[in-house]
Amino acid sequence: MDRSCDNAVVVENLEKRFGPFVAVNRVSFSVRRGEIFGFLGPNGAGKSTTIRMLCGILAPTSGRGTVGGFDIRAQSEEIKARIGYMSQKFSLYQDLTVEENIDFYSGIYRLSAEQRRRRKQWVLEMAGLAEHRHRLTAVLSGGWKQRLALGCAIVHQPPIVFLDEPTSGVDPVSRRQFWDLIYQMAGEGVTVFVTTHYMDEAEYCDRLALIYRGELIAEGTPEALKTTLMKDDVLEVVCDRPELAMARIERLASVKEAALFGRGLHVVAEDGARAATDMEDLLAASGHSIERIERITPSLEDVFVSLIEAHDRAKPPQAEVHQ
Repeated sequence: MDRSCDNAVVVENLEKRFGPFVAVNRVSFSVRRGEIFGFLGPNGAGKSTTIRMLCGILAPTSGRGTVGGFDIRAQSEEIKARIGYMSQKFSLYQDLTVEENIDFYSGIYRLSAEQRRRRKQWVLEMAGLAEHRHRLTAVLSGGWKQRLALGCAIVHQPPIVFLDEPTSGVDPVSRRQFWDLIYQMAGEGVTVFVTTHYMDEAEYCDRLALIYRGELIAEGTPEALKTTLMKDDVLEVVCDRPELAMARIERLASVKEAALFGRGLHVVAEDGARAATDMEDLLAASGHSIERIERITPSLEDVFVSLIEAHDRAKPPQAEVHQ
């Protein structure tokens, strides 16, 4: 059955090798039309390599995929004409003005004169740059460059947009404003495929896939990942001197891992009740003032850290394998 009718993106056993190194290792997933699909993972996990294969920029070593119904191997030019792509580094010409950048990308996508006029005004208003249209792009703030880059990527109104680490290096306010634009696009039926390593941004997505060392290790809605994939218990510990408390707690046999989280700790344990008792006894004996120790729903960061550590225990890094 051809799933491309229901999905904007379909990937099956996609692989990319660079010599002996496997950058993307037989990943399979699909992205429904009109959804915000988050592709998450740490730096070097294979996110950008995957997105470049889907955009027709990089040829896969093996496997297959379609974007908008077009084959990523045989129809890369058709794909490029029908998608928007915003790369990890701003793909703007710094020595051109705001308006000249928009004109340049409008020309690449062969918009008519009327389309160019209408879409230029839309980009300027969306990016908040109507009064700065004659300024050089080089002097814009990171947030303005970000919105301008998005505007140039979607000036031709593509049905599918790929955003590769679009909020990397910009301030929190600009990140939030950028996500407002993403919501607006999705609300208009645009499929948004976004890569990020920010866990708070993962919560904004309809569905998520986690890639690590080239392998897809989890997929689902944010809620499903937090409630079904986390096999261990997560406890929140709020006490005084949390850094010292963490060092002590990590030595307990009933505790798998502990990390600072806000003004307290998040502690992962196979048996939450036993770990809670052990921590309470240890902290009390060590003179810590305990505000609370309670089991909580894990955050996405808790889930991903747990999955990554389980993956590391089961499979050594490629660098070790090839040495």
